[in-house]
Amino acid sequence: MIRHDFHKLRRLPPYVFSEVNELKQSARSRGEDVIDLGMGNPDLPTPPHVIEKITETAHNPRTHRYSASRGVPNLRSAICEWYDRLFGVELDPDREALAVIGSKEGLAHFVLMTIGPGDVVLCPDPSYPIHSYSVTIAGGDLRMVPMEPEADFFERMERAMSRTWPKPKMLLISFPHNPTTHVVDLEFMTRVVAFARANDLMVLHDFAYAEICFDGYRPPSILQVPGAREVAIEFTSLSKSHSMSGWRVGFAAGNPEMIHALARIKSYLDYGIPTPIQVGAITALRGPQDCVAEAVETYRGRRDVLIDGLCAPGPGAWEIPKPLATMFVWAKIPPPFEGIGSLEFSKRLLQEAKVAVSPGIGFGESGDDAVRFALVENRHRIRQAVRGIRRFLREAGG
Repeated sequence: MIRHDFHKLRRLPPYVFSEVNELKQSARSRGEDVIDLGMGNPDLPTPPHVIEKITETAHNPRTHRYSASRGVPNLRSAICEWYDRLFGVELDPDREALAVIGSKEGLAHFVLMTIGPGDVVLCPDPSYPIHSYSVTIAGGDLRMVPMEPEADFFERMERAMSRTWPKPKMLLISFPHNPTTHVVDLEFMTRVVAFARANDLMVLHDFAYAEICFDGYRPPSILQVPGAREVAIEFTSLSKSHSMSGWRVGFAAGNPEMIHALARIKSYLDYGIPTPIQVGAITALRGPQDCVAEAVETYRGRRDVLIDGLCAPGPGAWEIPKPLATMFVWAKIPPPFEGIGSLEFSKRLLQEAKVAVSPGIGFGESGDDAVRFALVENRHRIRQAVRGIRRFLREAGG
């Protein structure tokens, strides 16, 4: 058989999460009850009024044809209305907004269009995998910047700029942050824009958790910063806010040239999101928003059940801070297990507590001292997970 050399495939690192997934599947095949808090796959149903609109539209034969790659005009207008309503940002729907097949697709294709061999991209470590993998697939060079809460992120970026040649072309960030749940304020975004303008950097901001926030915290859009549209493009998704992950719909907004570049490559690669789903997205953005508040309250309640249960005093307690945003909990490995690393600790949790989590090493080297819980099971199942974890930690002397 002819052996083919797939250069870009060889550049991709091993998929760390596969080891835990294989163990999980093996345990389930033996009939074991594994509580899966690993993959961030929302379990909440899409709002009924959105499904009804998608179904109604799908019955119209005119919507069975190729759609618009950039998004139908009404969807682009609804995107701009969303920005105005939530952030006071006015956008041009024809030049500054674009529909994407989920923020992951839009971000990856933008990087593919704008980054090539020899181009350097700055990216926080740890980070959501597609942020770094998209650069690798495009043939660019990654410069990971450790994102530690106690360290000055901008000092680290300045150091990376001064020690890198050729100079980085792009900065890829995401706040609220997946996996660490780290949040920032508008002053931080203002510093990002100033840094990008001073260093001639494009900024990609993955804003997938724009509306999943708790305890009075409201995430800023980078487009709120004066001058941001000179350097930045922002990717948002309806996957979490409106529980539309399986429908694959999101949007990009910002710098007109960057939007044009993304629209250009998408015109070659796809015919757009199916029209009924685009119409459903319009309904989601323009319709009643209590569904978003209900989703936020559900994730907040699950967060509290998990953390209050694990942090309760007594044997097996695990100190974890409560995140202000996202549908995740980022937990530093308990002291008795610090030396074994996140992958081995995740395996132990699966084998002995029957709880699947994501090892932090899968998000970058700086994440190897933590694991990520996804809040994708109901409160009853999360309480069951807490009991299993505390029993494991107690018996292990935690």
